[in-house]
Amino acid sequence: MDFKKCTTFLEEMSQLILSQMPRAEYSSLFNDFVESEFFLIDGDSLLITFVCEQSLKKGQNLHFFYLVEHYLLDLTSKGGQFSIVFFKDAECAYFNFPELLPLRTALILHLQNNTTIDVRTEFSGCLSDEWQVFLEESYPYFLIVADEGLNHLQTHLFNFLMIQTWSLKVNVVLFSGQESYILRLYAYLMLSLSKLREFFKQNVKTIKSAYEILLKQWEECRDVELATVFGDLKWENMMEEVCETAFLLQQIWPEGADIRRVLCVTSCALTLELYHRRLENRRKSTSGQKTDTQEVEGHCLSLQETEDLCKLHCLSVVFLLHLPLSQRASARFITSPWIQEIQTFLKMKSWCEYFILSNISIFESWNLDLIHLSDLSDEALLKNIVFYYENENVQGLHLDLGEGIAKDYEHLWNAVSKLVTDFDVGKPFPLRTTKLCFLRETPSPIKDGSEEKMTNLGFIPMSSDVVDKFAGDILKDLPFLKSDDPVVTSLVKQKEFDELVHWHSHKPLSDEYDRTKGQFDENSRDPRVLRSVQKYHVFQRFYGNSLESVSSKLIVTEATKPKKNFGEPKNKKETKAEIITRENKKRLFAKEEQKEEQKWNALSFSIEEEMKENLISGIKNLEDFLKSCKSNSVKFRVEIAGLTACFTAWKEHCRGKGKTTKDLSIAVQMMKRIHSLVEKYPELLQEPDQQLIARCLHYLGFHELASSLCPTQAIGDETKMKMIKYSVGLGPARFQLQYMGHYLIREERKDPDPRIQDFIPDTWQRELLDVVDNHESAVIVAPTSSGKTYASYYCMEKVLKESNEGVVVYVAPTKALVNQVAATVQNRYAKMLPNGEALCGVFTRDYRHDALNCQVLITVPACFEILLLAPHRQQWVKKIRYVIFDEVHCLGGEIGAEIWEHLLVMIRCPFLALSATISNPEHLTAWLQSVKQYWRQEDALIEKKIASKKNHASRTNFPKYYFRIRQSYKVRLVLYGERYNDLEKYICSVNGDDIYFEHFHPCAALTTDHIEHYGFPSDLSLSPRESVQLYDTMFHIWDSWPRAQELCPENFIHFKNKLVIKKLDARKYEESLKAELRNWITDGHVQQAKMVLKHLSPDSDVSTGNMTRMFPLLVEKLREMEKLPALFFIFSLEAVEDRAKSVKKFLEDKQEKRRPPKADKEAQDMANKLRKVKKSIEKQKMLDEKGQKNRTTDQSLIREAEHDSLLRSLEKNMETPQDCTYADRKVIDAETLQMVFDRVKFQRKGRELKDLAERGIGYHHSSMGAKEKQLVEILFRKGFIRVVTATGTLALGINMPCKSVVFAQNSIYLDALNYRQMSGRAGRRGQDHLGDVYFFNIPLPKIEKLIKSKVPELRGQFPFSITLILRLMLLVSRGDDPEDAKAKVLSVLKHSLLSFKQPRVMEMLKLYFLFSLQFLMKEGYIDQEGNPMGFAGLVSHLHYHEPSNLVFVYFLVRGLFHNLCQPTTKGSKHFSQDTMEKLLLVLANLFGRRYLPAKFQDTTLKFYQSKVFLDDLPEDFSAALNEYNMNVTKDFASFLQIVSKLADMKQEYELPLSKIEFTGKECEGSQLVSHLMNCKEARVAVSPFACLSGNFDSDLLQPGISDHLTLRTIGINHTQAPVLWLQKFDNQGRRIPLDAYALDFYKHGSLMGLVQDNRLNAGAAYILLKDFALTIKAISVSLRELCENEDDNVVLAFEQLSETFFEKFKKV
Repeated sequence: MDFKKCTTFLEEMSQLILSQMPRAEYSSLFNDFVESEFFLIDGDSLLITFVCEQSLKKGQNLHFFYLVEHYLLDLTSKGGQFSIVFFKDAECAYFNFPELLPLRTALILHLQNNTTIDVRTEFSGCLSDEWQVFLEESYPYFLIVADEGLNHLQTHLFNFLMIQTWSLKVNVVLFSGQESYILRLYAYLMLSLSKLREFFKQNVKTIKSAYEILLKQWEECRDVELATVFGDLKWENMMEEVCETAFLLQQIWPEGADIRRVLCVTSCALTLELYHRRLENRRKSTSGQKTDTQEVEGHCLSLQETEDLCKLHCLSVVFLLHLPLSQRASARFITSPWIQEIQTFLKMKSWCEYFILSNISIFESWNLDLIHLSDLSDEALLKNIVFYYENENVQGLHLDLGEGIAKDYEHLWNAVSKLVTDFDVGKPFPLRTTKLCFLRETPSPIKDGSEEKMTNLGFIPMSSDVVDKFAGDILKDLPFLKSDDPVVTSLVKQKEFDELVHWHSHKPLSDEYDRTKGQFDENSRDPRVLRSVQKYHVFQRFYGNSLESVSSKLIVTEATKPKKNFGEPKNKKETKAEIITRENKKRLFAKEEQKEEQKWNALSFSIEEEMKENLISGIKNLEDFLKSCKSNSVKFRVEIAGLTACFTAWKEHCRGKGKTTKDLSIAVQMMKRIHSLVEKYPELLQEPDQQLIARCLHYLGFHELASSLCPTQAIGDETKMKMIKYSVGLGPARFQLQYMGHYLIREERKDPDPRIQDFIPDTWQRELLDVVDNHESAVIVAPTSSGKTYASYYCMEKVLKESNEGVVVYVAPTKALVNQVAATVQNRYAKMLPNGEALCGVFTRDYRHDALNCQVLITVPACFEILLLAPHRQQWVKKIRYVIFDEVHCLGGEIGAEIWEHLLVMIRCPFLALSATISNPEHLTAWLQSVKQYWRQEDALIEKKIASKKNHASRTNFPKYYFRIRQSYKVRLVLYGERYNDLEKYICSVNGDDIYFEHFHPCAALTTDHIEHYGFPSDLSLSPRESVQLYDTMFHIWDSWPRAQELCPENFIHFKNKLVIKKLDARKYEESLKAELRNWITDGHVQQAKMVLKHLSPDSDVSTGNMTRMFPLLVEKLREMEKLPALFFIFSLEAVEDRAKSVKKFLEDKQEKRRPPKADKEAQDMANKLRKVKKSIEKQKMLDEKGQKNRTTDQSLIREAEHDSLLRSLEKNMETPQDCTYADRKVIDAETLQMVFDRVKFQRKGRELKDLAERGIGYHHSSMGAKEKQLVEILFRKGFIRVVTATGTLALGINMPCKSVVFAQNSIYLDALNYRQMSGRAGRRGQDHLGDVYFFNIPLPKIEKLIKSKVPELRGQFPFSITLILRLMLLVSRGDDPEDAKAKVLSVLKHSLLSFKQPRVMEMLKLYFLFSLQFLMKEGYIDQEGNPMGFAGLVSHLHYHEPSNLVFVYFLVRGLFHNLCQPTTKGSKHFSQDTMEKLLLVLANLFGRRYLPAKFQDTTLKFYQSKVFLDDLPEDFSAALNEYNMNVTKDFASFLQIVSKLADMKQEYELPLSKIEFTGKECEGSQLVSHLMNCKEARVAVSPFACLSGNFDSDLLQPGISDHLTLRTIGINHTQAPVLWLQKFDNQGRRIPLDAYALDFYKHGSLMGLVQDNRLNAGAAYILLKDFALTIKAISVSLRELCENEDDNVVLAFEQLSETFFEKFKKV
């Protein structure tokens, strides 16, 4: 391959990568919990990312190491598990940047020696075999890499790494554009797509050739570079030189030394010697022509000058040894650059340092301290010293070095002179013997930190009760501005733009509740509306009935019953009425029993016959009868009949086929019947029945059990020998565990609870009922489908019975779950309510229905927050009696987590918080208990006030709502860990064209280290057969295991001679085995334990070939194994739909292949005949109507018969064979099915979903409409659809139980939490005794991590935003009940989860609260009393979009929209297309901010419809935004200065990850140190490490500064500042462009255009456009409400834009 071809190919590869960038998902790398993910970081990408950091100055090593460690600590603190990889080949990218070579080597050594991070340096390059093996073994989920290097060659190297990584199914994450928040790190994730893997596969040879050519080029470059610097000295010679110098040093300093001293003296000595040689060589080569040394040296430094430079360098290193960071951080910063003449010498020195560090191993036998590898040199400090000697010292300023520094410097320089053997170096003093200035002269050589004026440090005084109560304790320590300060006086009144005189900015806006579209006009009497309402309720009940087959209950309000007097005597005489009731019940029961007996008598013969024909289907019918039967005596008869049939079948089987291999399923059915009889009906068992059971047991080979049950049935040895052919060949305990595990009887209570009619609740469920009865609150953690939701419905029922006023609010995380719960409530309950009141209401962002006039409101968190914060909804809020939070672990989620926090702290009433997955429920409960304590105190205060008011006012005119909600302030924690069904896991592997399933034992996921340190995960449970498998493996591995007999199933204490082993017994056995395995590890038998775990691991290769091709085969295989219905979890919207369609196509192709060749022709002929016959019949009808009965009736009948026959034949011809569809048509009638299909007729995906459903397939994801999702949910639950592909939307509480769950795509979203939520769907309670979980295309290491990982701990998010604080102030000042409003606001402020038991965090939040108030005052949204003013309403209405909402109002107040929105002609109400596009450009910059990776701007791709990159704001808007940003940034920088007093300075002076301290006593004995380190001012809020690069507080005002600049322990960073930077840049200084999707769509109106050009997924684009359209509409409505002038141009323009955008959107 020649160089030209190589270049072309490299360009092709670059363009392929660029084309994938807009498709990158910008998502959180740590999705709620990361223990389940292992990833890699490319070390060179890490290096160049931080070398290019704009706050870092060249040559500042320690600051660079701080940046790297800060980033790595951020990853580890978020739970990141990773390795860093440095490839050997990657080193050659730095030959043009020799100053980075020693830095790279020092970084590797530092991470290896001073941190616990796993650093890999053994791989030569990314195409090496050993790297491929490492990737296949460790299987990282992603690799973090840079998309651009320091030059083209390095960029190509990164491209090779990306392409190779994708080829092994590992995803790529870009360094560029990463953003860190308290719990998450967002980044661009580029998935390993089949297209990319295919590219690598097809071009693998070309890729390798191109890589070789690139390396060769670099090696040539290295040789040229070395020749330029060292002349004829080769790489190998350099190594020899280093070894000699090192050997000599060890003799000079035999006691060892610190790496800084070693590198300083060796590099200075080596460089001086080599430089001396260079000069000599040049002198010799020119000796024939010139003799003057000065002329020979030309533009190079003389030897004496290099000595001076080395002396100064040695002195700077001594400063590093003596000065603590606190002193170095106040060094003045010299901006002058080095002169050109010393560049060669500096390059030479860098190369020498690199060679020394690369060969550090030669010091192995010597005492070398590597702790300070991060601080080897400090160029800024060196310049500072040089500047003093060149400028100040020569002008007569002579400063003393200080004794210690002078002594150490002398020691170093003496070592240098001993190491230089070629010539004599000068004496240590004086430091300068030459006059050349090493620094170039510049006008202002010293950076002035105060050059940009910081805002006055001080707060505007405020008088507000809320401020005093929340932050009063810290106000006394803060600086306040005087009333005559210009900042305060300018607040009086900001002049608004003249055009706004018609605007009532202070006017309260309608809230989001008013704006949300009502589903129906609730007051309308229009028959059509009433019919729609009726249809809605009918459907809701149908939908609810599909969720659970519970008959509707009519609720009657009960008068509050007095509590029973428990002191009354128990033997109270029965009243006459009670006797009559009892007798009636008895009669009714007898009648019912008689009916059931008659029913069994009628059915028994057919069922018994069927059991003879086919035992399995007969038993199924028998069990169906048992489910519907209530009479115990009848059930007993049925069970005996079943046992007899099984016994007969077993004997026949053993005499026939069973001679060779026995079908144990018959024996299992036999034992099931025996379990049932012995356990459920012991009182009905007679002697003959016991004898029958004993005979059955003898025949199974369980003689001891038979004898213990019925001693009279004992048999002799001879008989036993005869019966051996019938025996199952196993002991009874092993048989029950291994073959009947999922049928084992669960421990259930027998005593009914009078509060529950439908079933007998377990003990823990009764505790929940007690919680509700006592008006307590509870956190309930129990597995999916364990029955925890029941408490919610009990709670609703209780409140409905109490009165017609009380309200229960049910908060669900998603709209889909809201719709589901609403349907369930409407199906469960009915109640006669006064006119205008409703039982159940719904409120989501899309629609609302009966929300404020219902007793049970189902809503999402954001909508409930709107109601709680709405000042004029407080009376309604007081009616709330209970709040139920479903899936409360969303409190730790990615989106809207802080809203869950606000709700939990604002509600006064008791609550139930439900979840299946929280690992620190105790912490959550303690936090919520502290909130309830606050409300206890608040309620006591309010009661006092009410009591005093009652004394002054008559009882009658006292507000009704003031009577206190009955509640206990206790928060109970209810934990329940047992799943009803066992889950078993399987790995799917592909072999050729077939798919195999291998059972995955949960213990195979563990390692001995994991068990030793963490024990067994609390929710890692084994099915009974898995326990037996564990025992057998332990027995097999360790021959002399002492407890082998004791733990053998037959001898285990809880199984011995037990006829009925229960689930609880099996669980005890499992726990004993786990404890024993752990003892093996702690008692020194680790090797045996390791062997056990290895033996349990699966052998299969998890590779699944082409997943798209194999997916339909997987579904087909599951159908053959009777494992449907199944849910297939896939995490990409596109793949979810594609997989479902591929299964449909597979079935269609299968049907097509099977169709006879002439079938289509026959169908066509029949259809034509049918048409003719139909016409003929219609014609005959018309003639009959006209009275022309010229044909006999017989002929009409013949025609109709012919028509029916043809129709039947055609239907038969077109019929889908049973094995070509997954739909089960028996479960739903045609009319109901049509009703479900009709609802989606006009939906976007309606047609597609109907076609899929006809084949029994569906898909479910977040971009679907509610009706579309409901179609899939209903038909799946009914059993019509049996295959559903879905994203994580189904994981959150949606009731879609199934037999099997399949994970069919690896993803960042497949984490410990989602795995548990999703796998929990497997195993339908009451239908499946076992749930199956399959892993398809998921790597084995990932499966292991998922199974052993803990679920997330709930940790607090940053709880405040500026807009939230404005909304709180609005509530305080305008609330209907000021006292109540204030109490709620203070609860939100005081009780964030982040600050719970964290006083320093609380102090920081108080300061942030004060900063927010200052900002709101300066912007004119609140006055000095905290009362809202100006456009506060509009800002808070757009609260979803901070800081864009603040910027929008800033533009509006300055008249920019009035300038822009000029109609086409004066007096017209229409605006030109150009004006509309400009307006949309502004709005897209504010509310449609979707970033694209920076590198994508280099693309040469052609765009057909879209512009793709969004233009900047128009000039006037841009200027206004810059002005706004500067104002905010100055205030925020001042705030950071104030908050900096909270920093932990001990931590600030140490490296974040390695914890290496740079503290110590400040050096006071040196005049020079005091002179150079004199800039203590203006460096309060900046990290001392950042100060080393000359950063001052004023640098905090720069656009888009990094969070690494501020003090890291104050817990706040720039993401909390309400700025909206016009341009965003990544670490490398590249602009990150915005996607123009909204403007592009407005121009071309095509969703496909966005898919094709903007590279958006269609579903994602649809959601983005919908949100954008709703935002424009919200603004348009708000502006119309605020402006009384009907013809205001801005209002009209926004209305026109909103209308046009919505019209285009609806066409999609």
